[in-house]
Amino acid sequence: MSTPLTIEEIHKLYAAGEATPSEIVRTTLEKIEADNERLNAYLTISKESASIAAAAMDNEIQSAIQTKPLAGIPVVVKDNMCTAGIRTTCGSRILGNYVPPYTATAVQKLQAAGAILVAKANLDEFAMGSSTENSAFGTVRNPVNTDYVPGGSSGGSAVAVAAGHVPVSLGSDTGGSIRQPASFCGIVGLKPTYGRVSRYGLVAYASSLDQIGPFATSVKDAARMLQVISGHDRHDSTSSNAQVPNFLSALTGNIKGLRVGVPPECFGEGLDAEVRTKVEAAIAKLKERGAEIVEVHLPHTKYVVAVYYLIATAEASSNLARFDGVRYGHRTEDPRSLSDLYRRTRDEGFGAEVKRRIMLGTFALSSGYYDAYYEKAQRVRAMLANDFAEAFKKCDVIATPTAPTPAFKIGEKSDDPLAMYLGDIYTVTMNLAGVPAVSVPCGASSAGLPIGIQLIGNHFDEARLLNAAYAFEQENSI
Repeated sequence: MSTPLTIEEIHKLYAAGEATPSEIVRTTLEKIEADNERLNAYLTISKESASIAAAAMDNEIQSAIQTKPLAGIPVVVKDNMCTAGIRTTCGSRILGNYVPPYTATAVQKLQAAGAILVAKANLDEFAMGSSTENSAFGTVRNPVNTDYVPGGSSGGSAVAVAAGHVPVSLGSDTGGSIRQPASFCGIVGLKPTYGRVSRYGLVAYASSLDQIGPFATSVKDAARMLQVISGHDRHDSTSSNAQVPNFLSALTGNIKGLRVGVPPECFGEGLDAEVRTKVEAAIAKLKERGAEIVEVHLPHTKYVVAVYYLIATAEASSNLARFDGVRYGHRTEDPRSLSDLYRRTRDEGFGAEVKRRIMLGTFALSSGYYDAYYEKAQRVRAMLANDFAEAFKKCDVIATPTAPTPAFKIGEKSDDPLAMYLGDIYTVTMNLAGVPAVSVPCGASSAGLPIGIQLIGNHFDEARLLNAAYAFEQENSI
């Protein structure tokens, strides 16, 4: 593993005339190609288009770094975000050769800010998983220790940063799919408030939960990325008109008087002892920095996994109905009837985990069970959101572990879906409530595996949330 240069460091090289975008992109592509057989983090490497984009920027880079916040910065995006002219598979055979005619808004914004797309990252199929073992194109490996998972579903995007290939990348988070891989790989991962970032061009898993966000080696680079991708988009009716503050200027590191809520419900049964120790030590460092630690309660935490896997699978059942072999993607050969076309196309195209979640969701929405399952889950979701509303009356941010354990070995939980699902207990609530959260590295286990602390903010309060994360990062680096 190597630590990539930050955005600021790359821009300093450009300003001093010590590097060009072509040189940076060439070095990045060499690293990606050298490591991909070992890590399997990438599904498409955009060598030609990235090289062309870099060459076009070489002569204007001195002026570009003054006006474009990501000028000449190589980036990787998760392969469930549409990219015009570049294959977008969602890690599924049903979209194995699909090339979209348009680009996702978040990716467009990166490119408009001067970023150069170098690769599309591997992921759990249709973002359904917590380990990136469910991709139709093979398991992604953690660069800290390749016997272990990188987390999921945005495992490839996390590995791209953690392996030192690129300074920043984009993932999507439906129930922890940015924060948990960030924790497992020892980097920063941010899930913004629902609606802060446009979902246009993000292939939907669960529409009321999905949100695009950045991975980075530092909080400052995560803030830079969020600044670029945030804002209302007329193509996405769920994107918010809320004002986008200057996230970088908010990073003062001053958290004197900041109230940090600690919910005992997130420090109980099932939490690994080493994770508890590191997260509690991290909270103590926030206190040393001037924060006030207060106890808050999230009383419905015990219901979150059940609620999440009812709502998410129900929405997945609806969203994935479009993959039928008629409009795009894989189509079975010589179907005997329309129903045979649907059945065989989906049987051949979808993997086991996707099929499992579609069946769970279809059952929850079916006649006679809708009221008992889906409707009741939505009612409990409202109670979970109220838990946060009450907690934020007493605090400014909330601190919890990101995941109950460090990364686990590849194959360790493959035959036990319930154990895999329970690993999301500290992350799914933020998606159900729509609030922002960030995972920041706070140490490592005795086996050398990274551990992350999760900081949670109120709706559209990413500026304060990121400053709290930045203050901890500064304290933790001393």
